Amino acid sequence: MPKLGKGQRLWNKAKTIIPGGNMLLSKRPEMFLPDQWPAYYSRAEGARIWDMDGNEYVDMSIMGIGANVLGYAHPKVDEAVRNSIGNGNLATLNAPEEVALAERLVELHPWADMARFARTGGEANAIAIRIARAASGRDNVAICGYHGWHDWYLATNLGDSGQLDEHLLPGLDPTGVPSTLSGSTFPFQYNDFDGLAKLAADQNIGVIQMEVMRTHPPTDSFLQKVRDLATDRGIVLIFDECTSGFRQNFGGLHLEFDVAPDMAVYGKALGNGYAVTAVLGRRDVMQAAQSTFISSTFWTERIGSVAALATLDVMEAENPWGQILATGHGITKRWTLLAQKYDLPLVTSGIPSLTSFTFSSPNNLAYKSLITQSMLDQGFLAANSVYVCTAHTPEMVDAYFDCLEPLFALIQECEQGRDVSSLLNGPVCHSGFSRLN
Repeated sequence: MPKLGKGQRLWNKAKTIIPGGNMLLSKRPEMFLPDQWPAYYSRAEGARIWDMDGNEYVDMSIMGIGANVLGYAHPKVDEAVRNSIGNGNLATLNAPEEVALAERLVELHPWADMARFARTGGEANAIAIRIARAASGRDNVAICGYHGWHDWYLATNLGDSGQLDEHLLPGLDPTGVPSTLSGSTFPFQYNDFDGLAKLAADQNIGVIQMEVMRTHPPTDSFLQKVRDLATDRGIVLIFDECTSGFRQNFGGLHLEFDVAPDMAVYGKALGNGYAVTAVLGRRDVMQAAQSTFISSTFWTERIGSVAALATLDVMEAENPWGQILATGHGITKRWTLLAQKYDLPLVTSGIPSLTSFTFSSPNNLAYKSLITQSMLDQGFLAANSVYVCTAHTPEMVDAYFDCLEPLFALIQECEQGRDVSSLLNGPVCHSGFSRLN
């Protein structure tokens, strides 16, 4: 076993004083490489991260869980934030930047009239659900995708445990969610319009909350059919764009499909690493917020709105979507070509800016661990996903593939009988949870 670095030692300490070790499942080292993942960073810039021992890595993994589409520590965004701090971040009066941000987001989405803001994706989704239920007058929600940790969502996993294997989200335990919420949230599979239509008819659905696209594209006019169903039955349609928004176009991914929701939720890339999320909606739906109670002190702090406005300015000026899409398409194609070269059962998925792969093999997690372990030794944070940012240069991508190809050759040997466990210096990574799309 290699000697533990400062980050690994700190993680072991963290697990004794923080339940779960940290605040985000996706950042736990066990999701990447138990006992070896650096765990903590000292600084980050562009597409590079330095751990607590001073080791430098190129981040060819999830780039701040998808939040840093402009790269880490973007100078113009950070400058705007630094300037705002000198004027006070939170006060008795309101920050005018939140009005400017609402105007900007509404301008980018012609179907929308109003916006409300929060600071995390889970709470923004909870806000959207509260408003949508108030607007529809019905409690039951149909969901497709991942929408956070709140009770309304984890209620999906209450009830018949046999359903979990086929439909729901294994790994998301609803312990602590009131059992009385059972039967209020119902899952449906992406591209299964008939399944959704049956839910809507049988369960008095008032809200449909879904990701626009995650793993596979819509087929057979799926999104438009969902829109038409919602309109016909008076259901409030929410597109959760916390992950997909502003990643490969200037606004929501739904704009590319020309299907307008009643509400949309944004986060992650909106602030390029600063905490800000937004709920957009049609006026007649959003005004339902006035009939319920939705309020929080730190949703009014200034930095989030300032960062979002600066991020939008940079995006509009640089128009980076062509570069991001080209990089993502190129990475996906090169994975596929490597798999063909070494006769490996590889499957790619995701939108180009959030591309990933898996091996159709019982050893998939072991192979992922092997890749992560070996790439760390060569200066890369890498597993089986790349969340593309503007700081990913062609030279970085080439260097990544130079290091990755010998590992595909090694995995070929393992598929032919070599023991992959003999190549690992520690435990295999955890599997996490699966999604509905």
